[in-house]
Amino acid sequence: MDPAETIRRLGLVPHPEGGHYRETYRSVLMIDLPDGRRRPASTAIHYLLPAGSRSAWHRVSSDEIWHHYDGGPLRLHLLGAGTMRLERSNPQAVVPAGTWQAAEPEGEGVLCGCTVAPGFDFADFQMGSEEVLVRDFPEHGEFVRRFLR
Repeated sequence: MDPAETIRRLGLVPHPEGGHYRETYRSVLMIDLPDGRRRPASTAIHYLLPAGSRSAWHRVSSDEIWHHYDGGPLRLHLLGAGTMRLERSNPQAVVPAGTWQAAEPEGEGVLCGCTVAPGFDFADFQMGSEEVLVRDFPEHGEFVRRFLR
């Protein structure tokens, strides 16, 4: 997989957590959440991490399903819940709502998809800070620092 060609072909743009993305789906069905927020039932993106890049610690308020599409294996780190490996033979992983996550390709770049339900909104997106993550996960201090932006 050629990351530059994939970025061009899919019209990807830089993502705040790292890598490149483009939203590919936003449900027209809207749902009301218990806390009063209104969100689409589901959203989906293409997400590319080139070789040597990482996504920074972040979390969203909804469940997120990762899908491996192309390229090498991806390590998906979940603070307090271990690491999952996505690849052709294991192409899907679920990150429960509110879980701190970060990702990195094992070698070559990787193209994934992420489906979020209820749908993603940047208002529900939180980047991790060293202060909060090291305080809440002191046993993972150096590992946490590796994925901070």
